[in-house]
Amino acid sequence: MKLSVIILNYNVRYFLELCLKSVQAAIATIDAEIIVVDNNSQDDSCAMVKQLFPSVKLIENKDNPGFSKGNNIGVAQAKGEYLCILNPDTVVAEDTFTKLINFTDSKNNLGIVGCQLIDGKGRFLPESKRNIPTPKVALKKILGSTNDYYANHINIEETGKVDILVGAFMWLKKEVYNAVGGFDEAYFMYGEDIDLSYKVVKAGYDNFYFGNTTIIHFKGESTLKDSKYAKRFYGAMQIFYKKHFKQSLLFNAVVWLGIKMAFLMRKTPIDVVVNSNRSYLYTADLNTNLVEKLPKPTQVDEDIRRDVENNSMIVYDFKLLNASSVIADMKQKSKQDHIVFRFLSKNCKFILGSDSANNRGEVLHF
Repeated sequence: MKLSVIILNYNVRYFLELCLKSVQAAIATIDAEIIVVDNNSQDDSCAMVKQLFPSVKLIENKDNPGFSKGNNIGVAQAKGEYLCILNPDTVVAEDTFTKLINFTDSKNNLGIVGCQLIDGKGRFLPESKRNIPTPKVALKKILGSTNDYYANHINIEETGKVDILVGAFMWLKKEVYNAVGGFDEAYFMYGEDIDLSYKVVKAGYDNFYFGNTTIIHFKGESTLKDSKYAKRFYGAMQIFYKKHFKQSLLFNAVVWLGIKMAFLMRKTPIDVVVNSNRSYLYTADLNTNLVEKLPKPTQVDEDIRRDVENNSMIVYDFKLLNASSVIADMKQKSKQDHIVFRFLSKNCKFILGSDSANNRGEVLHF
């Protein structure tokens, strides 16, 4: 088998459904399997997978062991030569996996490959490519300089070697994953992707950022920016520095002070709320029940490339459109202010989207 897609889920049933449909389309011509590991969700995620995706291998954990252990459980049952560690709040393009197979099959000494991630508003996520967060680099980031933190030497659309990739999408050979021991289960959530990336680099492999394919990462579904998140994140960084960097009293004091400063100085991002006064429904079928719930006036237009005014909501219907076209259109329209995007999956009675990395996305039933 060529590929195993591992999706760790926790209470994001509707985003998981959208993700699985996109993954199914992306593996249509590949010898691949999908493994969903559920960390004891309290919604009906598992029932949905069993009903709508019977070919998906579902692992139902009886508790929530965290991101690292949950993924390790999934990988242990994977049969593919390649692994794709994928968040449930993502949408992949139809050609994402085939492009990566063609790219990585030609590489020797390959480590982890990441791709271009955009958020629910079509904006590039800079954590798609990062440098090693040494204490010096991390301290500069705390003080407001991210030049050395993100891998800015590679343009967004380019491909090149980087050190650190993001856990929302990681592509690597299973033998490499096993060679470095997979995710370190000392990390419950956050920091484990930095740790795995760094372990792979230290083992002598080459990590790559592949800018020739883009996926959507709604982000707010799996990365809620609250006080609990902050404590876990900075706690994870303490684990990372203790594990990978030479210790001394001065070093420990500087690291502890830097992490404490970051926690105390953190700012709650201000989200721009878009009060949509019109919406554009890109659909083959006009569903009056849905239209009634959208901001007025609703304009139905099957041309995805038309210009859109500000303060607008765009609803993409995957019955008509493929993910590649949607992603390309989002990236183009993200350059305009005050536009939000929603997604209508095939044969679904809901639309969803996320305008914030700090809060849960919106699910609208109709």
